[in-house]
Amino acid sequence: MTKFQFPASIASRPLWGTLVAREGTGHLMIADAEGAEALLDLATPDLMCKADIIYVTRGTTGYAERLKTLNPVRFYSGSSYDATKPHIENRLCNARSGLQLYLAGTESLMGQVIRDAQDAGLPHDAIQTEHRGSVARRMQCVHCKGITEDVETDPFVCSHCGLHLFVRDHYSRRHAAFQGVRVDAEDHGNIPKARGIYA
Repeated sequence: MTKFQFPASIASRPLWGTLVAREGTGHLMIADAEGAEALLDLATPDLMCKADIIYVTRGTTGYAERLKTLNPVRFYSGSSYDATKPHIENRLCNARSGLQLYLAGTESLMGQVIRDAQDAGLPHDAIQTEHRGSVARRMQCVHCKGITEDVETDPFVCSHCGLHLFVRDHYSRRHAAFQGVRVDAEDHGNIPKARGIYA
């Protein structure tokens, strides 16, 4: 899969890199959907002998089996971030000094794991990211504080309060979500036609 080039944006918007093997006491690798491709590209036998892979399928097929063939020390797969979160938190809370964290896939997954890793005390320079797959966003409504996953259009309808929200590039690391603001706040009912976020 070709990597998406995100357009230039404001300073709060996260920048995603490219995974590179590093020295470490352990290697925790977390990916979702097409993010598995980044782990497959990165994997070497030396890396896998100290690797723990957690994979979120998000409805994809085939990747979990391919990741298992890398022979990591541990492998866990779940259907959603919520299903894998207890396993992720367990690995982060029991991490030894020198752990390297590799994240690949959607912005939603990477943002949430970065937040959880930093809450667990993992240093920022031990975390690497690589975006692969969907460019849909995890959005927080600034009005009701509800989170809507997989937003692909601008404006979109908040899944909690039903307001039409403008997709902003402002990003909250605390919520691991972009912020959405009512698009017709000053002119109720004047809602522009929805288009793709990066159209």
